[in-house]
Amino acid sequence: MPGFSSTGDQEPLLTAKRQLVNESDSEEGETLFERRTTFVPRDANEDTRTRLTYEEAVEAAGFGWFHWLLLLVCGWANASDAVEIVCVSFLLPTARCDLQLSSSDMGLLTASIFLGMMVGGYVWGYLADQRGRRSVLVLSLSVNGLFGGLSSVAPWFWLFLLLRFISGVGVGGSIPVVFSYFAEFMPRLKRGRMISALAAFWMVGNILGAGLAWLVIPRTWMHFSVGRLNFQSWRLFVVLCSVPSVTSAIIFKLFMPESPKFLMESGRETEAIHVFRHMFRLNTRGKGVSWPEFSLQVNAKQRTYENNTPRPCGRLAVLLQKAAKPVRRMFAANLKSRSTVLLIIFYCISFGYYGLWMWFPELFSRLEAGSSPCTNMSAPAQQPNRSCYPVKTVVYEEGFLIAAANLPGNIFTILAMDYIGGKLLLSLSLLVSSLSVFLIYLVQTKSQSLLLSCLFSGVSVMAWNALDVVATELYPTQLRSSALGFFTGAGRVAAIMGNVVFGNMVDSACAVPILLVSAMLLTGGLSAFFLPRTKQMELT
Repeated sequence: MPGFSSTGDQEPLLTAKRQLVNESDSEEGETLFERRTTFVPRDANEDTRTRLTYEEAVEAAGFGWFHWLLLLVCGWANASDAVEIVCVSFLLPTARCDLQLSSSDMGLLTASIFLGMMVGGYVWGYLADQRGRRSVLVLSLSVNGLFGGLSSVAPWFWLFLLLRFISGVGVGGSIPVVFSYFAEFMPRLKRGRMISALAAFWMVGNILGAGLAWLVIPRTWMHFSVGRLNFQSWRLFVVLCSVPSVTSAIIFKLFMPESPKFLMESGRETEAIHVFRHMFRLNTRGKGVSWPEFSLQVNAKQRTYENNTPRPCGRLAVLLQKAAKPVRRMFAANLKSRSTVLLIIFYCISFGYYGLWMWFPELFSRLEAGSSPCTNMSAPAQQPNRSCYPVKTVVYEEGFLIAAANLPGNIFTILAMDYIGGKLLLSLSLLVSSLSVFLIYLVQTKSQSLLLSCLFSGVSVMAWNALDVVATELYPTQLRSSALGFFTGAGRVAAIMGNVVFGNMVDSACAVPILLVSAMLLTGGLSAFFLPRTKQMELT
């Protein structure tokens, strides 16, 4: 956008205001919320600087270096969550021997992280809407990295399961909150593309996790014993997978500001202006332009927190009531239909994607006869005797290819999101994903299974990217993180069920979970047609 003169010329601010007003009524976006900005009372002696809304202030701060740095920081946080999730799937083929796991145990292990994410998603999301995005991100990422790393030295399966669950609690918080945080710094016309770029870092995490597994796990010479602990190469892999979360927490703690949108909604005008000034300074670095003086239209009533309830039981009751309030708002009259549809979509895509994705390495480790997945699954008596060592490197090569297949889908999403719109892209990608999973069941060779698995990987990531954009834009600031936390929590229930179903049926009736995944994705794709359009809409 044009630079501001040092003489205090306010014309660019007025131009930005007129542009936002004109574009808000275009046919490309639907007005989903009514603006309810409350003006802070002003003294008679207060200066008469131009007063900007949130969207106008974001436009005034410009777009540039700050937003690209923000993309890298938030992207690394998103990638760290992906690494922590896929970590479990890649360690299954070898950890099952050291921990003496059955297929049902492996289903519980893959489900444990999603159970933690279900618990953490809503709790962290609620706290982010009440206390701020940045502090919650620091805490959730720290929990993720710390307990994920500790699980590497757990000598017993039950302890490993518990630590992976607690790690999942951290993952469940950072996923929804990082998207709310990121979106609240973005100009409206660039938001769809930038959120798609952020979602693409999930692919980075998948590739990083697959690459680490390929490099580390087959190196069976990396082992030693200490008491009951038999430290194999897969445990070193678990340690390395916790590093991205820890480093991400440190970066947010030391360098990142709070969301200006959250600050404005909290009535903290001075802090919000400071953040906008920081954004402007980085975005106009080297251009010789000066900061335009303006004030903000913020909520007059600052959030207050009940710290003086007379009894602990009373405080707990108040907390539970406040925690349930966002859910009631989400399913109130004006939001009920979109919340119901999103709930269905999150459930279907999570059951389908995680139910199949988490089992890809184990499925391909069993495909040694060169046939379809379910042909070799019907001989359960042979499975307990299947040796984990020597580690079959080809399993991790194939996992790496499937993870890398995300790249075309991510590139297409980034380029097409602002033109196609999240709603249409979400529906079409889910329908194609459903077809690809159905064909995985039908094919008869390992190469065909690998090809269709890569197609599923590339297309399903487009659905996730579109869902991230749509769900972020459908709710107002004071409800955004809570809503995303609630829906991702519901998705974790589906992921748990998907992994339990695979674990219990993969040896005896492989066709059932695969066809169920296809049906779930089909249902989600059809449901997406009932969502409202959000293309280039303003955040409320």
